[in-house]
Amino acid sequence: MSTLPPCPVCESIYAYEMDSLLICPECAHEWNAAESEILETGLIVKDSNGNILQNGDSVVVIKNLPVKGSPKGIKSGTKVRNIRLVDSDHNIDCKIDGFGAMALKSEFVKKA
Repeated sequence: MSTLPPCPVCESIYAYEMDSLLICPECAHEWNAAESEILETGLIVKDSNGNILQNGDSVVVIKNLPVKGSPKGIKSGTKVRNIRLVDSDHNIDCKIDGFGAMALKSEFVKKA
């Protein structure tokens, strides 16, 4: 017998399955079982195409980005490896060859 996760809204342990959804009988909240694992992390970051990013992923910059204090910017097509997700306005921390440590917005990258 598999144990189901508790309701993410009211923490009730009486959730039950109906097709691909989990349903809470106490607060009537419905959620997808596959998405419940993502919700546990608390931070969901999506790229420009809507793909969910995770720590350690590789991404590609999709547009030329100017860099303050630098005469040149980051060119479109630059591959960035081993990203780290943070909860701020620029939600990707990374190191870019030739620039060093950078903070990027997820809407300007796509998953590689």
